[in-house]
Amino acid sequence: MAPAMFIAWTFCAMLVSANLVQSIGVNWGSQSSHPLNPSIVVGMLKDNGIKQAKLFDADGWTVSAFAGSGIEVMVGIPNNQLKGLADHYDKAKDWVKENVTKQVKDVDIRYVGVGNEPFLKSYNGSHLKTTFPALQNIQKALNEAGYRGKIKATVPLNADVYEAASNKPSDGNFRKDVRDVMLQVVKFLDENDAPFLVNIYPFLSLYQSSSFPMDFAFFDGGTPIQDKNVQYTNVFDANFDTLVWTLRKNGFGDLKIMVGEVGWPTDGNINATPKLAKRFYDGFLKRMANKKGTPLRPGQMEAYLFGLLDEDMKSIDPGDFERHWGIFRYDGQPKFPIDFSGKGNNDKMPVGAKGVQYMDSQWCVLKQDTKNMTEVIPEIDYACSNSDCSSLGYGSTCNSLDARGNVSYAFNMYYQMQDQSVEACKFNGLAEVVKQNASKGSCLFPVQILSAGERLSLAYGATFIAGLLLSLFTLV
Repeated sequence: MAPAMFIAWTFCAMLVSANLVQSIGVNWGSQSSHPLNPSIVVGMLKDNGIKQAKLFDADGWTVSAFAGSGIEVMVGIPNNQLKGLADHYDKAKDWVKENVTKQVKDVDIRYVGVGNEPFLKSYNGSHLKTTFPALQNIQKALNEAGYRGKIKATVPLNADVYEAASNKPSDGNFRKDVRDVMLQVVKFLDENDAPFLVNIYPFLSLYQSSSFPMDFAFFDGGTPIQDKNVQYTNVFDANFDTLVWTLRKNGFGDLKIMVGEVGWPTDGNINATPKLAKRFYDGFLKRMANKKGTPLRPGQMEAYLFGLLDEDMKSIDPGDFERHWGIFRYDGQPKFPIDFSGKGNNDKMPVGAKGVQYMDSQWCVLKQDTKNMTEVIPEIDYACSNSDCSSLGYGSTCNSLDARGNVSYAFNMYYQMQDQSVEACKFNGLAEVVKQNASKGSCLFPVQILSAGERLSLAYGATFIAGLLLSLFTLV
């Protein structure tokens, strides 16, 4: 690169970085049928000046993409690995060697998230006995590997680990069923100067209660509630300060708190829209930029937005919105304007992913001459149970489609998630492939991206891949 070009590029990068709220990061989940190439995602983070990323695993390909990026990384350990790490210290040492030591020379790893919301009520205590010993073993292994004070282990926790019977923050305390283990975890975090990592979702307060005042979920004028000498105008502050009270009551009032997840979904529910997501982020990022904090913890706060990309394979048990938390779509393209700096440039679109390759511009739809719609019922059930129809529900972006449109949407989602396979657009002779965009109004009929697997297939040719697979089956 010519010196003048390098100086210009460096100056632009400094401007992007200077305009970002420095305490803001993003969560990057991987439960997608066609994940973007990690190098493309890291490029997108850099283009938007995002300096912190939180992962839910420690996949080597993903983590290595951060090499030389200047982005601070939190790697994660899934819940299904907690028992092994809790029971065997050697496994914790091996995990650190494989996932930290191999990467840390090139990647700025700052934290290890041990588990992911392991004490959720819905888990019925299945991780109560394994989370804390796994946390101990991972931090011990990090220390022995020479990362004491440099890389800290913590536990990403849902805000349901604490509660307040009166809905006033000052009544907060840990849930009775997790109180003992939470005190162990908190004491350990305090001893190791590690943060309490909590996930707070104002959207869920609105989703779970029809009587919840909508404005209280945002930052622009909710009716105040009074708690002692403090007024709360939004549920985020009230929730965060419930944790502050909880820690105070248990002797850890000065423990650092980081927000591990906070955001707003854009589809899958009547209140999950790009417009409301923009309203939420505008208010939240402005507060972050102003370093306002909460009434009990004023000043700078650190938070990871949730999330970066939509994930079409997430469980929808909590609700259809689970697959639509992304600020960006599945293909890395922005959904709504967002100003990561919080400076009030609220019409600014973020920079989308570059270099994304798509499959052919074709869609799988219901045949025009289909008359007997009862034949379609088992086919649409099959398509939706094996793909993502979460945008068809009440209040969602594709809720206004007619019956034929619903069927075509389901067929196309299955077809795209099956890599546009010819066999995936048959549906007992009721479907056909068309070249005209099947999208209707605000309802997007997506064309899937080429992920790493498809690119390999195209590069070597279908005949080569078929021959390779045949040789493998011959060896069995």
